[in-house]
Amino acid sequence: MTDYVVEAPAIPTLPVKGSDARFPVRRIYCVGRNYAAHAVEMGGDPDKEPPFFFMKNPNNILDSGKTFPYPPRTSDLHFEIELVVALGKGGSDIPVDQALDYIYGYAVGIDMTRRDLQSEAKDMRRPWEVSKAFELSAPCSEIVPAAQIGHPTDGAIWLDVDGARRQTGDLNQLIWKVPEIIAHLSALFELAPGDLIMTGTPSGVGAVQKGETMHGHVAGVGDIQTPVA
Repeated sequence: MTDYVVEAPAIPTLPVKGSDARFPVRRIYCVGRNYAAHAVEMGGDPDKEPPFFFMKNPNNILDSGKTFPYPPRTSDLHFEIELVVALGKGGSDIPVDQALDYIYGYAVGIDMTRRDLQSEAKDMRRPWEVSKAFELSAPCSEIVPAAQIGHPTDGAIWLDVDGARRQTGDLNQLIWKVPEIIAHLSALFELAPGDLIMTGTPSGVGAVQKGETMHGHVAGVGDIQTPVA
């Protein structure tokens, strides 16, 4: 048994559909502006430029159904519905044509964003962590193994707030497809089992208020329900 000078943190985990075992979360990588319409609404270029990445912390995970606490220091909290990729194998410089072999499964996630703080960071050319990597900013559904559903490449992705449709798109609108994302990311980082990749959000991002409930869906993968406290 290892002794620590302070209490060791628990390993963040997600449930797995059809299993009592849970998926340990090592890192959370996020792809920015990976749907053309969203790139335009955020002031970017919809052309296929090299992908860019930012990160959330593993302990930012929040299980579906649990309440998301409205964070401090913001008055413009936004939702971003996303397909999440969960890796079962790791490596560096993974070829595109082998990338799917590294995937354990898929989930539905919401990239919660303090948009006003992100805008300030952009204006001052500073990092995005205060807008993206705050407490419980990565609500996520259970992981569905790829062995059960295959590898989704098309189908609806949407998010409702209190029953009103706010975001809608299709997985086939991803600028950088999942194998390409893994190949690019593995050239920058050594990926490992337990890594999650949030693959980007379609257009329609907007603010959510205390007391409202977000319901997200990815066809063939599942749903997420997240009330805001």
